[in-house]
Amino acid sequence: MSDYFKTRKIETLARLNEVLSELPDFATDFFIGIEPQTSELTRLNYAYDLRIFFYYLTTLRAFKGREIYDFKLSDLEAVTLSDLERYINWLTSYKYKGKLYSNEERGKARKLSSVRTFYRYFYRRGMIETNVASKVSMPKLHEKEIIRLEVNEVTSILDTADTGAGLKSRQASFHKKTKQRDLAILTLLLGTGIRVSELVGLNISDIDFNSRAFTVTRKGGNKTILYFGAEVEEALGEYIYGERKEMKDIIDKDALFLSLQKRRISVRAVENLVKKYAKIIAPLKKISPHKLRSTFGTNLYRATRDIYMVADVLGHRDVNTTKKHYAAISDDHRRLAAKTIVLRNDENKE
Repeated sequence: MSDYFKTRKIETLARLNEVLSELPDFATDFFIGIEPQTSELTRLNYAYDLRIFFYYLTTLRAFKGREIYDFKLSDLEAVTLSDLERYINWLTSYKYKGKLYSNEERGKARKLSSVRTFYRYFYRRGMIETNVASKVSMPKLHEKEIIRLEVNEVTSILDTADTGAGLKSRQASFHKKTKQRDLAILTLLLGTGIRVSELVGLNISDIDFNSRAFTVTRKGGNKTILYFGAEVEEALGEYIYGERKEMKDIIDKDALFLSLQKRRISVRAVENLVKKYAKIIAPLKKISPHKLRSTFGTNLYRATRDIYMVADVLGHRDVNTTKKHYAAISDDHRRLAAKTIVLRNDENKE
């Protein structure tokens, strides 16, 4: 594991321990129990969700005046079905530590899922006698439209990154220094479908031009070798042997992509980079690095019609995740098939 991923793991675990210190003591048993099957980031998200859940409980009359860390395991059984249903409604808009938060259906569903997993853990181990959380209906999720770039928009965003056309004067001044880097980042995202977290973690040593391959660290720390085509090779080569080679006094010497501060580029910086160019060529679409990943997956599926290949290249552990994301494309294909078959041609009619 590279120093970048080691550091990220240590920082995530440190944040997890901070949140755990605010939760009831028995919650630690849950996090120890799920550790072998979950990543640090997943456990941290569970901790955030459970902290909000216990904060909500302190607002109820039955637990008024309690501190979160004072809750006992037996208190889980004192929570009623009505309490949990009201919790879902409460999540729509609430204040926590002086800041206002809100959740749509997906946010509510995720937070409720964390609570259900928490209850199920103790119930299956016989540590509580009832599992009221299992009786709560999940919020109904409305299918989100899959936003991606069309073929002409892919060409346009790469051309814009190459020429700087449409950039504001301040943006154009930075573009002169980062043109090759920006083009390499966009080309790599669109040409391989890697996650933004995987991209920022890349080191120079991960790239093998002889094999047109690179090593990527997936979720959970697993390493995978992926391959790239001629366009990605050209963009990476021009950046590595151009802008990057000319940089002096680099702080993060191993990092492939660098900021103007000569440090490893951050996820936020890449998100802003993508947004900047996408706003010029597709102003009505909210394009993020993940949308570029969806664009790659869509194009690969349309070209191969092999959902298992798409799942493998994207690093989906469950092919059903891939099917869910690209079901609309399959539906388009089936509709096209229906239109292709003509049973009675008009010219044959009398």
